[in-house]
Formats: sequence, C-alpha cells, structure tokens
Amino acid sequence: MYKPLADEIRPHSLDEVVGQRHILGPGGLLRRIVESGQIPNMIFYGPSGTGKTTVARIIAERTNRTLRKLNATTAGIADIKKIIDELDTFLTPGGVLLYLDEIQYFNKKQQQSLLEFIEDGRITLIASTTENPYFTVFNAILSRSTVFEFKPVDARDVESAVQRAVDILNARRQEPLALEDGVVRRIAAACGGDVRKAINAVELLFSSAEGGTITLADALTVSQRSAMRYDRDGDEHFDCVSALMKSLRGSDPDAAVHYLARLLEAGDLIGACRRILCSASEDIGLAYPQAVPIVKACVDSALQLGLPEARLPLAEACILLATAPKSNSACVAIDRAQADLRAGKGHGFPRELQNVHADGTGFEREQGYLYPHDFPGHWVRQQYLPDELKNARYYEYSDNKTEQAAKRYWEEIKK
Repeated sequence: MYKPLADEIRPHSLDEVVGQRHILGPGGLLRRIVESGQIPNMIFYGPSGTGKTTVARIIAERTNRTLRKLNATTAGIADIKKIIDELDTFLTPGGVLLYLDEIQYFNKKQQQSLLEFIEDGRITLIASTTENPYFTVFNAILSRSTVFEFKPVDARDVESAVQRAVDILNARRQEPLALEDGVVRRIAAACGGDVRKAINAVELLFSSAEGGTITLADALTVSQRSAMRYDRDGDEHFDCVSALMKSLRGSDPDAAVHYLARLLEAGDLIGACRRILCSASEDIGLAYPQAVPIVKACVDSALQLGLPEARLPLAEACILLATAPKSNSACVAIDRAQADLRAGKGHGFPRELQNVHADGTGFEREQGYLYPHDFPGHWVRQQYLPDELKNARYYEYSDNKTEQAAKRYWEEIKK
C-alpha cells in the first residue's frame, strides 16, 4: 500500500521537528512541558504542514497514555463514546491522549461531550485547528486548554527537510538522481512554509525525473503559485488586508505593493479595493484631500478592467497613498462625535438651526438664524451644537500644511 513520503519520514523527536523554535527550541515552553511528562490539554493552532500532528504523536510516545486519533471532519458523537467506553479498562490503563484534528468542525454538543473527561484528567486533549481557536472553539474547551500557535516554517528551515527527503529517496535508488543548482532552495521557498507540501514536491520530482537529473525548470513547474496561503473567509484574508492597510498608514510603499500583490494573486480584487478606498479617507484624509477622488478613479478603473490589468491602477493608488502626507483628524473627529452619541449626549437642536416649520408654533422665541453669507468673511458666531455639547471639540487641526493653512485662515476670520 502506498504511503506518502511526508508521512513515512515524520520526525520521532522534538529535535527533528523543522521550525517552531519559538515553542520547541531550547527553553521553549512547549518543549519544557513535553520534557516534564505532565501533559495538559492543548490546542495547536496554525496552517497545514507546520508540524501539529507530528508534535502530537511525539508527545503521545513520551507519555504512558494510549493515543487515540479523531478527525472532526468525519468523526461524530459515536466515535467519542467509543473512546469514553475504553476509559478505566485494560485498554487504557494510564488514560487516553486524544488527538482531535480540525476541532473547528465539531459542533458545541460534540465539543462539550469531552468536558467531563478532560476535567477529571481521564482524557488529555490535544486538538489542532487551522482556524483561529478563539472564534471556532467553544469557551468551555478553551478555558481548560493552553493554545500554542504553530507558524509557517521559514524557507531556510524547510531546506533541511527537503534535503533529507532527497537523501532518503536517493538511498533507495540504484542510481541516485542529481539535482541542478537551486532546486532545493526553490522547493523550500515556494512551499509557503508548508513542510508537507515541500516533501510532496520532492516525491513528485523523483517519480517523474528523466535523464538522471532533476532540473530547476521541473522544480519551477511543480512549485509555481504553491506558496500562496489564502482563505477569503479566514485569518489569512484578514491578516493580509490588515497588513495592506497598516503598510499604507505606515508610509511603506514596498510593503503596500507586496500585500496588494498577495491579495491580487489570490483573486481578491474586492478586498484590495475596499482597503485602499478606506485608507484614502482614514489615513491620508485632510492632509491630501485630493487622494479620495484619485483613488476612487483608480478603483473604478480596476473594477472595469478586471484582473490581471486591475493591478496597474491599484498599484498606482497604493504607492500614492503610501507616499502621501498623513492625517487621521477626520477619523478622530467622527469617532469622538459617535462616542458622545453612544453615551446618550446631544439631544435636540439649537433653536437657530431648526427648520422654519417650527416658527410660530408656540416657541418662546423665533428661530433667529444668522445667515453667514450676510457677514464679513462669510462667518458669524452662533451656536451650532446642541446645548449639552455646545463646548465640545471633536476636530483638531493636524500638523500637515493643508490643515495648518485652513487653521490660520479661520483664526484670522474668527478674531
């Protein structure tokens, strides 16, 4: 029976695990927990191919507990009951270490069926998920578990796994295959931090090699676009649009274009357009008000053109916003105003601002509205905010030249 190479050569010790130095390196918290032998309930969170299942297996081998594995995509309550029935029998003398893969697919009832047994220690739960556990795992399970994040493996670390796979496959051949320069590096760089994907690429290249050599061209073909990690409904989407927005705000055009490229490579044209439009008002704002119509024109062009041509006006918009002066004064002003409203402040209207329909209907005084254009400088002092907020200040001029010019103008008028 065929067994994938990635499964066949899984590490058997923490020292062999590729990546995850932040939790498995010398002094890492997870390493210290495993070496202590006192295994708590844990949730491993991270993308595919980063070692979650491998580490769970290593932990099971280092304890006196019986390992049981379930995949939440196919398992149900009956499978959980079967494990529960084994408790306190000769089948599980030291208790059960349950590795539950893709726990996010278990509903609330299925997750809660484990509570009693992980509470009293008869079941030690190690669950893994590729989605944010704080959104997908119920609080009762989270409160009894420690969450460890597994990160995409750095390309330099993946190279060692790729080389190990190459050496194993060559050892099985009568005539080892030669690799052109750059093959290992290309496979490691293109896997997107997914070690399993890299090893699968090696296996495919060996099975299809001709002439005794694995060429760089073949490696490029196998790995093209494979480094993309993106889920329009998951963390990858929100991380990417957040990174784009913060790069624009941080005035880094290179980073902004990078995250734009990631969104467009994944086909997420709408996500990119929304963030760019928002940044024009939120981060550039009154420091360069012309950015809004310019960016709107770029977005309209992109939506009309579609991909791949849409990348051109969107790149122009990103670079413009990243290099433009910044001001969030409008954003701060509207946030302050909304905060007052949500706090219950600001009812009614100043009498001067009410519609003329209110005149002559029993009010103590007539409207008395002063028309600013009848006064010098087209301005006259009168109350515009409701009485409760008449002294409120929401907008503060920022220090860019556009707003400072407006400030000087109105200071002169309002003398």
